[in-house]
Amino acid sequence: MNAEKSLIPGAANSEGSKAYVARFQDRLAEAHFSDFLNTRIKLSSLGVGTFPGAADDVTDVAVAAVVAQALQAGINVIDTGAHYRYGRAPRAMGAGIARAMAAGIRREEFFVLGKGGFLTYPEGRPEDPATFFRDEIEAKGLGKEEDLAQGVHCLSPEYLLWQLDQIRQQTGLETLDVFLVDQPEVHIPLIGKERMHQKLLAVFTALEEAVRAGKLRYYGISTFHACRVETDHLLFQSLTSLIGLAEKAAGHGNRHHLRVVQMPFNALMPEAYTRFSQVTGQGNIASTIQAAFQLKLTVMASHSLGKGLLAREDVPALQAAMPELANAAQRALQFVRSTPGVGTALVGLSDPAHLADLLAVAQNLPLPRERYLAMYEKEQ
Repeated sequence: MNAEKSLIPGAANSEGSKAYVARFQDRLAEAHFSDFLNTRIKLSSLGVGTFPGAADDVTDVAVAAVVAQALQAGINVIDTGAHYRYGRAPRAMGAGIARAMAAGIRREEFFVLGKGGFLTYPEGRPEDPATFFRDEIEAKGLGKEEDLAQGVHCLSPEYLLWQLDQIRQQTGLETLDVFLVDQPEVHIPLIGKERMHQKLLAVFTALEEAVRAGKLRYYGISTFHACRVETDHLLFQSLTSLIGLAEKAAGHGNRHHLRVVQMPFNALMPEAYTRFSQVTGQGNIASTIQAAFQLKLTVMASHSLGKGLLAREDVPALQAAMPELANAAQRALQFVRSTPGVGTALVGLSDPAHLADLLAVAQNLPLPRERYLAMYEKEQ
């Protein structure tokens, strides 16, 4: 209980995020920020992820520096996961947040996403994962063997809530703005989609309770394959079915808090924008990004640099379309953040030097729609 009292209160809100935008009005275009759904919370078009890097003290220091610098330079969306770098990433992110707040950034000005599902190994990957699961998860009532997929992912309300609390404690934040269930689709090959949805319903129900308890404001899912594959693919995830689960979880007459879908999107992985696979329930079939907009879900794009590949090698259409930008990384980021329907393009960073490309792109206006769409024509 004492630890809970020491956590930093508050969450991103409209007034705070508008004040944040005002901090940078002389340096960054206002179009760098957009509203988070109907909350009027202003989110930066680029965000910092904390996945990359080794599980060591040097990387911890670097990640903390990246987060602190980003928050003080116009990037107010920060993303982490309970299992990132064997659970070290949230703590490093918390150190960066503390540094930024000591420099005058207020909690209400920035937006924090956490995610859970993949097992957290605090001491590194164990020699015997099965024994680790029995001793550290099953014996503590956090999950059962039937909740485990591929030996690495636990889809139980108890384990997800435990990871949520871990992130809150490690970051020092009383309330996360969003908590994402990370890649629940990995359970489908093992138990089928219907059973996975039943498990997800139980998790969503627990997360609705966590919203009421003030541990988070909103929740969602993070995917890898589910929002990019064809409709008939085993791993395909319908957005309308997710919303249906959230409505059941909230209970009759209550508004659900499912608000965010995170998925890979970049110039080499454009399916979330180009593949029309989602039935919206509004009389049309749309791409996942388009459907999310219609269904009032915010899209956070992951893998904006394709695990670094797009920072090293230029895509010809991007190079031809954006000669004014300095390098391949900046063009790749500009492509993602300019995509209609993408709320924030996330980039995993563990080197403060790489933050410069993010900030350089933020100083530019997103591409006009016509100029953006022309790149697809050049690729064909």
